[in-house]
Amino acid sequence: MGGYRQRRFAHSAAIRLMQTIQTLVAELTSGDDHRAEAAVHALKAHGPAAVAALNSLTTSEDADTRWWALRTLAEIPDIEVGDYLILGLEDADIAVQQCAALGLRQRPDEYAIPELIALLDHQDRLLTRLCADALIALGEKATQSLISVLDHGSQSARLEAVRALATIGDRNSISALFKVSEEDSQILQYWAGVGLDNMGIGMSFFKP
Repeated sequence: MGGYRQRRFAHSAAIRLMQTIQTLVAELTSGDDHRAEAAVHALKAHGPAAVAALNSLTTSEDADTRWWALRTLAEIPDIEVGDYLILGLEDADIAVQQCAALGLRQRPDEYAIPELIALLDHQDRLLTRLCADALIALGEKATQSLISVLDHGSQSARLEAVRALATIGDRNSISALFKVSEEDSQILQYWAGVGLDNMGIGMSFFKP
């Protein structure tokens, strides 16, 4: 009988949890930002149990719903979250893309590198900045991809790439940063100099 009672209790607890999460999801999609933000933190407390309920929201026809789903998922430490955020980078709505990039800055995922690199050339400058910040959060894992942008990317993408490399401070980027420091662009020179100085190199190391 003891085992039966335990199973029944566990089943009841699972039902209560599901009901609680569904109630919070309703608050998340209420259209009221204050209620939605409160629901974010409450859903975060339920951890991975909330991920499945948020899954369907990421493909909603409503962009605001997708935004709040990704906003919440970024708060949950679960291995599946990165996949949803990466897919969010391809969303048709720019605000959802920005939310996904911000989430990947908070929860770095090296599998997002190709998508983040591609978006460094996006016309929306806030999105490119957030993508660069997400690459910075990955640290040395992003170095080679960022160096490739310096070699082959557009000028706007190269600006975000050199800023990211300067902030990461991976010594494998020293040669690439020195090369950029010799270009005509003052902003590229500035960030290359910041990166070299942060690594204790300094321009005098190369130019007596």
